[in-house]
Amino acid sequence: MSTALEALDTGIQGTSLADNAYLLLRDRLIMMEIKPGDPINDGQIAAELGIGRTPVREAIKRLESDHLVVSYPRRGTFATGVDITQLADVSEIRELLEPLASRRAARLASPKLRQELRDVAAAISSLETHDAAQQELMRYDIQVHRLIYKAAGNPHLEDVLIRYDNLATRIWCYMLDKMPSVSGHVTEHAELLTAIADGQEDQAAALALHHVVSFEETIRKVL
Repeated sequence: MSTALEALDTGIQGTSLADNAYLLLRDRLIMMEIKPGDPINDGQIAAELGIGRTPVREAIKRLESDHLVVSYPRRGTFATGVDITQLADVSEIRELLEPLASRRAARLASPKLRQELRDVAAAISSLETHDAAQQELMRYDIQVHRLIYKAAGNPHLEDVLIRYDNLATRIWCYMLDKMPSVSGHVTEHAELLTAIADGQEDQAAALALHHVVSFEETIRKVL
């Protein structure tokens, strides 16, 4: 596997125990390692991570605000179900904000980030996607989006987009067994990353919009 892709921030390292618990649980929920409806046992998670229950409970509260878990009085906390009817609402927001982030990244990214974007684009172009597992390809997809959001240089925009990209990715992973392949969805990022690195704002925005629209269309074809 490419070192450029491996070098991307996977999002599983925070600045506190609660952050670490949150990021780990968030990505497990997104990738369907924790299935919809599965119970979230704070004691079990605390034991697994080797930390106390308090940071785990803090993490769970954040996950509730992300609509990834839901708590019921006297019943406990569970991974939320996947409601495909929310796809249109999530896509509507992403269709507005993903092009904005890509346009900002093309205009404002630092030289260091532009080089990272180029490196990742080259790595994706050389990926042997037919040999990669579907879930592994989706991890690349998450990493690429987070890199673009970071390059956009607006922490508020980054926060919102991560939240909605997480929801979209969770829907995708839920439908993964019905998908013929996600390799095209992942490899098309190379052109987007190159446009951003080259400072082509209009091209980057157009490619980002196409990516979101084609994502929704692909999901609807297998429903």
